[in-house]
Amino acid sequence: MTTSTILLLLLSVLIAAGLSFYHYLYKAKSNSKVNLLLAFLRFLTVFSILLLLINPIISRKTFEVTKVPLPIVIDNSQSINELAQTDLVKELTLKLAQSNSLKDKYEVQLYRFDSDFQPNTSLDFKGKQTHIDQVAENLKQFYRSQNYPVVLLTDGNQTIGNDYVYSFQQNTTVYPIVIGDTTTVLDLKINQLNVNKYAFLKNKFPVEVFVQYNGKKSLNTTFSIQHGNSTVHKQNISFSPNKKIEVVTVLLNAESVGVQTYKAVISSSENEKNKYNNSKNFAVEVIDERSEIALVSAINHPDLGALKRSIESNLQRKVTVINPNEIKSLEDYNVLILYQPTPEFKTVFEQNKNLQLNTWIITGTNTDFNFLNQYQNQVNFKLSGQKEDYSADFNSQFNSFALENIGFENFPPLEHPFGTITLKQNASVLLQSRIRNIKTENPLLTFTENGLKRNAFLFGENIWKWRMESYLKSKSFDQFDLFSDKIIQYLATNAAKKSLVVNHESFYNSGESIEISAQYFNKNYEFEENARLTIQLKNKKTNTSKSYDFLKRTNEYVVDLDGLEPGNYSFTVKENNSKNQYSGSFEVLDFEIEKQFVNPDLTRLMQLAANTNGKVYFPNQVDQLIDFLSKNQQYLPTEKAILKQSPLIDFVWLLVLLAVSLTTEWFVRKYNGLL
Repeated sequence: MTTSTILLLLLSVLIAAGLSFYHYLYKAKSNSKVNLLLAFLRFLTVFSILLLLINPIISRKTFEVTKVPLPIVIDNSQSINELAQTDLVKELTLKLAQSNSLKDKYEVQLYRFDSDFQPNTSLDFKGKQTHIDQVAENLKQFYRSQNYPVVLLTDGNQTIGNDYVYSFQQNTTVYPIVIGDTTTVLDLKINQLNVNKYAFLKNKFPVEVFVQYNGKKSLNTTFSIQHGNSTVHKQNISFSPNKKIEVVTVLLNAESVGVQTYKAVISSSENEKNKYNNSKNFAVEVIDERSEIALVSAINHPDLGALKRSIESNLQRKVTVINPNEIKSLEDYNVLILYQPTPEFKTVFEQNKNLQLNTWIITGTNTDFNFLNQYQNQVNFKLSGQKEDYSADFNSQFNSFALENIGFENFPPLEHPFGTITLKQNASVLLQSRIRNIKTENPLLTFTENGLKRNAFLFGENIWKWRMESYLKSKSFDQFDLFSDKIIQYLATNAAKKSLVVNHESFYNSGESIEISAQYFNKNYEFEENARLTIQLKNKKTNTSKSYDFLKRTNEYVVDLDGLEPGNYSFTVKENNSKNQYSGSFEVLDFEIEKQFVNPDLTRLMQLAANTNGKVYFPNQVDQLIDFLSKNQQYLPTEKAILKQSPLIDFVWLLVLLAVSLTTEWFVRKYNGLL
């Protein structure tokens, strides 16, 4: 309290006493008990008012000792259990947590991590993933501007996340305690396997396998890929102390539709400590994209044979060349190629009004353009009888589907009647026409899309010359055949809008996050915020079923199915209000990544310690670590002076006193007839 405040308080006492004396003693000229009581009450009232105005503050200084935090972070993943180190980890944790020398100097705090990071309540070593990188991220949030040490009990084998070696910030010093036997033992391991999730029927799909060897002698091994009870690939691999990694690339045949499960296996005659990592399951969903294509033409032309051979180079395509007068039904076809339509095509166009098959119209010198103007509304033709040669210019901004320029500008020109071609709907032009070196406004190859209906237009004949030119340049038909296949794939694909859209994988690895998302749209195809989605999940082997509710996120509904056992599952997603539903299936493959390790990753833990100026310790050196941290002068407690300021009197009680004194004074004066 300052001197000026004390002087104001003394002045307040004098003013309150003077006013009380003047009103009830000097002016009344009586020292009766009533006047003395009234004078005292008036003194309290005036002094309380002045005290509220002055509001005197009392300052108090206290001292607080802040200890340096010491996070002790324990690996709670399944790999600790697989290395048979659970009892040791619990013993080390207890020893560190109960060390008096550490508790006297540090604020000891226990955490555990696997796929999540949380305060340590108990250790069960059942975590399906090891995410060391998140340890660094969480500690950064807890201790932003402090210098502190970290004791990390782990085997160093991270399965998800960024590289933890470079994740810890500069003000953090990490002291890893290496869990597990660092003695190198002979071990064969399928370290990584890369494969596409999808393959097309009757095609080949690549599988890339990284096989790793730990050992000190040369070893002959056998690598194989199994599909059910049969072996689809087998080869010998030799390893030595200087050759410890082999990359195997295999092309497998996609022979059956659906999810096909395979197993990659590496084996030898040697005994291994851990054989679980000698095999890895993987799966590929084989898709049947077979398309039936009707190539309709009333004339004979070399283009027909070139198109048929080019399209059928993809075994999933079958082209039937047919005369328009011979067509009885279009229901057996997925795509129509109408080559130089004439009035003979009238029945084809009439039938397709109802079927709405996607079409590729190719025009040329034998086309009846008046007929085309009448039976389609995407393009308008105003052409003369004069013939012209049109070359192609590739449009690099075309984005309806991915396609590279295969040298269209150098291909022979196509023949077509001269005139004007006007696109009546929004269209994506892939090739623009050119007459010698003069660009025209006419397209040469264009695509239109209206709702679910897709169309392609090629304005020129003699495309067989393009296929031959492509062969002369590249010694293969592959580039041109891929070009035609892209067109057919575009036309054979329809993306119909559905009210209930469910996204899921065809297979998951056990231990991975199994998440299924869904979207539900109302009749205007707007995302429905109040949908009620449930999923009925059934294990095909045990026939047991479970129901789950979806949880809403920003623009989707999600259900988490973690913890499922390996096996085949079918499911049905239902929207309870509209009763719309979607059925599907997936397979959980037997693969637990935490069982892949036989040794701790000592190299990376040493790198982590070096990057943070720490040091690696082993379990038998924990006493040395405790002693080092206890005596380390870099981490000393800090003493803070805390200045607390508080009012001399709580204003609430002062107001109560003021109200009581005023009320009492009024009643006393009223009772004694002094009002």
